[in-house]
Amino acid sequence: MYEWNFEPGLIANLALIAGGYALCVTGPLRRFFPGSAPPTPVQVRLFYVGWVVLFIALASPIDSLASYLLTMHMLQHLLLAMVAPPFLLLGLPRWVLRPIMRVPGAYPVGSFLTNPVVVFFAFNAVFALWHVPAYYDLALRDERIHILEHVMFFVVGVLSWWPICSPMDELPSAHPLMQTAYLFFMSLPTTIIGALIAFAEAPLYPFYALRPRLWGVSLGDDQQLAGLIMWVPGSLIYFAVLTVVFIRWLNREDGDELRLEVRG
Repeated sequence: MYEWNFEPGLIANLALIAGGYALCVTGPLRRFFPGSAPPTPVQVRLFYVGWVVLFIALASPIDSLASYLLTMHMLQHLLLAMVAPPFLLLGLPRWVLRPIMRVPGAYPVGSFLTNPVVVFFAFNAVFALWHVPAYYDLALRDERIHILEHVMFFVVGVLSWWPICSPMDELPSAHPLMQTAYLFFMSLPTTIIGALIAFAEAPLYPFYALRPRLWGVSLGDDQQLAGLIMWVPGSLIYFAVLTVVFIRWLNREDGDELRLEVRG
């Protein structure tokens, strides 16, 4: 119940992410990337913060507890889709993914997949679909489906943060005003889904009704708290980043106006 998840495939993939970064970004393979330069210490720290969040979400007891508490499963989903991806993206130097653009067709596909409108609908469709009770319970009962669910959350999570913190000049971040609108609308579906779960009068996920109750938390309280976790922290993440983006944009606009006045 409180076990760490050291499943070989999971650990191999986590090690590949951390090892690939160490070799290609901070290590000896960097010289094979055109235009490469040493990453800043902040970039390295941000990437490894994202990696640690990913490790905690998938390998810590949060993963095993998610089989008993909807609250823990919801927390796991937020870490996978909304917390780890932006840190990982911010930790990537702008040159590291550039070779991908040499692949025929990579640019139009990448441009489509990172379009704010496309990723808005893709992320929220995936997020909503996997919280439909039938699919949610299926993922909990079948480990292969559960892995697919987590992979999809992480992939659409990365894409959803691309318009905010793109690591590539070829597929840049959106304009700050677009980012502000995008982050506002991204907060709405998690708010709606979280509220529906929190205020549901009957248990939504039969799987948890058959599991032993932990820490004296009832089935109803667990479901309500899980909905609140999606609703409140999920929305606050977007609003916190929205605030930062908007303030930085205002400061830059004020700085540009001041420079124009000085030159005039």
